[in-house]
Amino acid sequence: MKEPLIDVRAWRQFVAVAEELHFGRAAIRLHMTQPPLTQAIAQMERSLGVMLFDRTRRRVALTPAGEALLPDVRDFLERAQALPVRARAAAAGEVGRVRLAFVSTIGFERLPEWVRDFRVLCPQVSLELVEATGDVQRALFSQGELDAGLMLHSPGFAPPELARLAVAEEPLVLALPASHPLALAPRLHLPEVLAEPLVIFPRRIVPSLHDAVFALYHAAGRVPMVAQEAIQMQTIVNLVWGGLGVAWVPESVTQFRREGVVYRGADAFGPAPAKARAKAAKSPAEPLLPVCETSLVWPAALDNPALARFIDFVRERSAAA
Repeated sequence: MKEPLIDVRAWRQFVAVAEELHFGRAAIRLHMTQPPLTQAIAQMERSLGVMLFDRTRRRVALTPAGEALLPDVRDFLERAQALPVRARAAAAGEVGRVRLAFVSTIGFERLPEWVRDFRVLCPQVSLELVEATGDVQRALFSQGELDAGLMLHSPGFAPPELARLAVAEEPLVLALPASHPLALAPRLHLPEVLAEPLVIFPRRIVPSLHDAVFALYHAAGRVPMVAQEAIQMQTIVNLVWGGLGVAWVPESVTQFRREGVVYRGADAFGPAPAKARAKAAKSPAEPLLPVCETSLVWPAALDNPALARFIDFVRERSAAA
């Protein structure tokens, strides 16, 4: 059986009569005459198949059905009145949902601050976070299950099918066991470091950055001795602690304090020893250490006002950093 369709105006008339318990006063409140109001309530009762009011010459009272209905109708009218405001807020990006993936490196400091501050700015936008590597993010984008992602890559090498906003650039640093002789050396020499076993992420995770690390070795005439691959940067650092090799990690990873692991940046490197320079006479200059970039990426066809609001927020925060 098809339920009767009763419009908002009729529900407002019901509430007015229920609160005034007098058709004349309710009609004045509604800026109408009493006979059309009496007819409208009678029509509503016929449509519902129940009596909402008991009427006598002396009084009007709600029936049990009317009493049960009144709180729900009040709630419905309150929400209906808020709909235009909510629609305008949604169009302005103040209400909605953003499904955001992120790599672990951005999660050390920047992302928690951004999430906290954006939720204060737009409390009615739901940020749904998922930690995911670059390859997983690309798959989620292709399946339509992601609105935006914070992705790690070499500068300028974000997936071309996605719009991009660069939010951070940082150098790679060397992670090595604290007990390793190179950890105690006052200066590091790149050829000595490149001779060490390497712990690195699989190429599918961050192809451009993986290639940049390998290019560092190839420029020095070496082939990396990959001892172990791992997906998460924290896992890579733990494997370094375990003595499996050294690793090149983004500088932000140094915030992951792992006792027994030492981080050495570009300022720790000095000129290669004379013998090493003689062997690399064709390439007298030290290769530059790779740099990585984190970008906020999203589908080029942007149709989510809440996401547009988040992008503007990240753009402002990145510019101020």
